[in-house]
Amino acid sequence: MTTLTGDQPEYFNPVSAPDFLMKEQLQRLQLQKLKRIVKRAYDNVELTRNRMNETDIKPDDIKSLSDISKLPFTYKADLRDSYPYGLFASPMKDIVRLHASSGTTGKPTVVAYTQCDINVWANVMQRTFASCGVHAGDIVQNSYGYGLFTGGLGAHYGAEALGATVIPVSGGNTDRQLMIMQDFSVNALCSTPSYFMHMVDRAQQQGIDLKALPLRIGIFGAEPWSEPMRAHCEAAANMKAYDIYGLSEIIGPGVGSECRNQKGLHIFEDHFYPEIIDPETGEVLPEGEEGELVLTTLSKDAMPMIRYRTRDITNIITEPCSCGRTLRRINRIGRRSDDMLVIRGVNLFPSQIEAALLKVENTQPHYQIILTKEKGLDQLEIEVELTAEMFSDQVSKIEQVQKQITHAIETTIGISARIRLVEPNSIARSEGKAQRVIDRREK
Repeated sequence: MTTLTGDQPEYFNPVSAPDFLMKEQLQRLQLQKLKRIVKRAYDNVELTRNRMNETDIKPDDIKSLSDISKLPFTYKADLRDSYPYGLFASPMKDIVRLHASSGTTGKPTVVAYTQCDINVWANVMQRTFASCGVHAGDIVQNSYGYGLFTGGLGAHYGAEALGATVIPVSGGNTDRQLMIMQDFSVNALCSTPSYFMHMVDRAQQQGIDLKALPLRIGIFGAEPWSEPMRAHCEAAANMKAYDIYGLSEIIGPGVGSECRNQKGLHIFEDHFYPEIIDPETGEVLPEGEEGELVLTTLSKDAMPMIRYRTRDITNIITEPCSCGRTLRRINRIGRRSDDMLVIRGVNLFPSQIEAALLKVENTQPHYQIILTKEKGLDQLEIEVELTAEMFSDQVSKIEQVQKQITHAIETTIGISARIRLVEPNSIARSEGKAQRVIDRREK
């Protein structure tokens, strides 16, 4: 029985009760679940058992939450090496769903769900929508892709469980997306932030005023995006844009979500235990320090993930959230340890380029980073779309914008870049995650 104290926020509802557990209650629940899931993985997953045996760790050695640091890490490569069923802890007769990644670097990574796992997934997505201010009776346009990608179905079940009306549009066919948004009086939209900006562009071309629509909430995830991008999305449609976090290896969307304060993402840590480690040494860092996010699934029966290294860089926010939720928060994911680019000895991330560009007026939030090599030296070129009005303006004004972008990039990343201004809609759009980097350097 959940015990709550004090007055709850006006948007509290029984679905969100676990979000408001007292710290001691939550930690007791986490430890109970951790012991169970470690034993399940040890008994049923050969890889986990072998790694624990190598370090002389047994399930009974987990006596406190801090003992989680004794457990071995799990890596993305483990899923590929165990393709397709090698990490399953449940027999196939109990598996009711399989999802898989795109497999762009080889075989796809396969993830599995029992019916209990599906129920957990629906619950955390239900809490995600509630935390973003979606209510029963709202009309939700789900523009995440359905199919092997986890985004579409994860969002679908959560919104339905909340009592919202779900329109399963999936990705693509942007003109139809805009028609539905208008004709069906959509209140909330789910998509990647880059695809929403494509929808904004198309709406402008068609003379559709998104600000005049009843759309009030955007629920965006599946790729890193910056605060300036948030401001751009919100201004374009006169709505609130919320960041959600998830990854298919853990469950899909639903690992964490912003609340209406938009000051960090609450991790649903009754199901996912977060740690922050030094990405180089693997040592656990104190709360508040930035490092790599590591997640352990506390409820996933089909495919337990023990200390999964996400490669996402963030930190745990130590201050309580004024929304009343006691779940810990992480700062928004702006970069990954494995998407760092090294150009002429300087480390940079695509998110830094985006933040710099969005400081300059008359540019679009559509860009592409092109890496080449000349005479043995790395060269950085950035293609940036101009607005339609600016592209048809005087050459002197375009040159001025180019100088502003060049200055913004150099002051942000510390090295020079070639800036190539291109006309609107000339950079390829993506219905899913945007491809920001094209590396043409010889390997």
